[in-house]
Amino acid sequence: MGPIIPSAGISDEINFLIAFIIGIGFGFALEQAGFSSSRKLAGMFYGYDTTVLKVFFTAAIVAMLGLVFLNYFEMIDMNIVYVNSYYIYSAIIGGIIMGAGFIIGGFCPGTSVVAASIGKIDAWWFLGGSLLGIFIFAETYPLWETLHNSAFVGSPKLSNVLGVKDGTLAFFIILIAIGMFWVGEWAEKKFARKDIVDNI
Repeated sequence: MGPIIPSAGISDEINFLIAFIIGIGFGFALEQAGFSSSRKLAGMFYGYDTTVLKVFFTAAIVAMLGLVFLNYFEMIDMNIVYVNSYYIYSAIIGGIIMGAGFIIGGFCPGTSVVAASIGKIDAWWFLGGSLLGIFIFAETYPLWETLHNSAFVGSPKLSNVLGVKDGTLAFFIILIAIGMFWVGEWAEKKFARKDIVDNI
């Protein structure tokens, strides 16, 4: 997380405090949405519960529209908004590993912390496995460094890659989201698991 207001003289300590408070709020919101339940999270992959799709797609759209409008009214400088560096092979391999872990363990890194914070044992095991994986990767990094840093394409914005305006891209993403919400509702009816949903 970058500085809240870089030019306002807010110290790094205050920025970290703000980030900590926002993090607690985010964790609380995830727990209230039921994301401390591995059954609810795994339900996304099996089709009987698409809450994850709906919540995160909605969050992404709200954040996206916020940035688009703040940029349009010149209330934010998009040139200082951090965009992750993109390494094609790292993204593909990392996505496969995380997806497999999500399906097998029923958590992603963030939701495992949420579930562990309320005392769920399976989340503690998942979190421990995540930390072990990070440790092993760090200790064996020289073996993976070339692959990890290959196919670097900078920090691209999808709108620039497609050659469209940010607002146009936002409009089409909203249409895609509406379609995905419809698919989610259909899947929940098609693959309903009342025995699981009632116990979440």
